[in-house]
Amino acid sequence: MKWLNFALIPVLLALHGCASMGISPQPLSELTEKYTNDTSKFMAIDDLVIHYQDEGTGPTLVLLHGVASSLHTWDDWVERLAPHYRIIRIDLPGHGLTGIDPSVERYEISYMIGKLEKFLNKLSIDDIYLAGNSLGGYIAWNYALHRPDRVKKMVLLDAAGFPQDMPFIMNFTALPAIGEMAGLMMPKLFVDMNINAAFGDSDKVTDDLQQRYFDLTMRKGNREALVNVFRTMKEQSKNPHLGDRVKEINTPTLLMWGDQDEWVPLEIMHQFHQALPNSQTIVYEGVGHMPMEELPVQTSRDAHGFFTLGKTLDLPLAIH
Repeated sequence: MKWLNFALIPVLLALHGCASMGISPQPLSELTEKYTNDTSKFMAIDDLVIHYQDEGTGPTLVLLHGVASSLHTWDDWVERLAPHYRIIRIDLPGHGLTGIDPSVERYEISYMIGKLEKFLNKLSIDDIYLAGNSLGGYIAWNYALHRPDRVKKMVLLDAAGFPQDMPFIMNFTALPAIGEMAGLMMPKLFVDMNINAAFGDSDKVTDDLQQRYFDLTMRKGNREALVNVFRTMKEQSKNPHLGDRVKEINTPTLLMWGDQDEWVPLEIMHQFHQALPNSQTIVYEGVGHMPMEELPVQTSRDAHGFFTLGKTLDLPLAIH
């Protein structure tokens, strides 16, 4: 297991120092300056202001990131796929620059679907390709179930969807009192370790990537939101009927999985494949929970082949 032995926490924190204890939130103005670009936009949906990026030309591809992440997890996909698609990616509620929704305490799946529905309606988008990782994959397949007329094809990357054992850090952070403490303090050391655990090859985890994850965790309200998301996911992971309706989805689906995923194990992919009447699978050797970050060239090529031809091929992709 790559998870930290919590008996070592005091020692590691002492060695790490106090500069990155994750107590004070980072100003939104500084984060916006650092983590937006010319394609960034903001849209008000009820009491929530969603940060999203809209770029490229062609059929619309919507990308949904995973838990504790942000839209930046798709940077390499966008670099390769923007010549072929209009790519829209969002910071999910409670994540990234979108931040918390002051009107809710728990981010249930019905809430997430409702926000995505209103978002796409405001953009007047009818047909989409949809890809989601982890929590984003859970939202994606539930949205395809909700709007099969809108989702033409779907890619699920290490998506949640069936009962499973949750990673230790999620269980630990979701505990009473511990969660409240995590909402006040989120040391960078813990964020860094979680990222390393999410990658099959931790050598691919750069300092900039670790800093980005930490910075966006420190947006005001995101730590509290993360605890609430963990608690919601912990409850759902024990629900024996969690994936009962997957079999109702007829949307053509490509399942991408890293064989070293410790967050959503490979067995979950097999359950998806068995339940989905129209699905294909690809397993990436040595890859962890976020194949689009760890293996961007191959995964973006595979997704493009699936969207355009219905199968994965070595298609040339422009890099701009």
